[in-house]
Amino acid sequence: MRIDTLDVHERPIRKVLIVMPAYNAEQTVERTWRDIPKQFASDVLLVDDVSRDGTVSKARALGIDVIVHEKNGGYGANQKTCYREALKRGADAVVMLHPDYQYDGRVIDAMITFLRLGICDVVLGSRIRTRREALAGGMPWWKYLANRLLTFGENVCLGQNIGDAHTGMRAYTREVLETVPFEDNSDNFVFDSQFIAQCVHFGFRIGDVPVPTRYFSEASSIDFSRSMRYGWHTVWTMLQFLAHRAGLMRSRLFRTKAAAETRTQ
Repeated sequence: MRIDTLDVHERPIRKVLIVMPAYNAEQTVERTWRDIPKQFASDVLLVDDVSRDGTVSKARALGIDVIVHEKNGGYGANQKTCYREALKRGADAVVMLHPDYQYDGRVIDAMITFLRLGICDVVLGSRIRTRREALAGGMPWWKYLANRLLTFGENVCLGQNIGDAHTGMRAYTREVLETVPFEDNSDNFVFDSQFIAQCVHFGFRIGDVPVPTRYFSEASSIDFSRSMRYGWHTVWTMLQFLAHRAGLMRSRLFRTKAAAETRTQ
């Protein structure tokens, strides 16, 4: 279903679920969880992708609900489990929060407010307000440069004005998850870029809120070679989006969820 209306209307959001796609987050999950506003702290689900440390035991000791994958599926596969479970549990809004403490959970209430007021359907936590702040927060210069170049290119292709297209803190309405065929996305890191492109394709409104930049030794981070692969896959996703829009190709990423489900039956 495509959303073409620009009307701003308040929507009922009674149940919010915070989902954490986790892998080796033992050292940071508690700090991440403690920053979550108290009204949401009991509605947290951590999906563990076969961590090799004590992530699961630490999360359970904090009272966090935990699902453990039987085998490592990748970052995108982890998010698929998160969103499937959120829909199953009847969440009206979902916040995806990396449990690596790179993102400030205290702004979750602000993100939900944008969704509740109908101003946005998708809210991203933007780590990049200024170059000085991002680098002072520990972001490596090459990651800053790659983020700026990729985000600029994505904004041009998608017609958006996103501040940080590669953030690990995102909030979605239930309607977004019910519409976007995220099961067709990659099981790896490019899942996020594909999801944003799908949100634009289906007409959802995207906004962002600033969050402080936090890079430190315990925080998870992909290395240079995987970052390069992620960058090229993001570029390919943008090319697919443009080609699909121009009618030059039909990508499964942008078919309706109903069509995707029919094809798999």
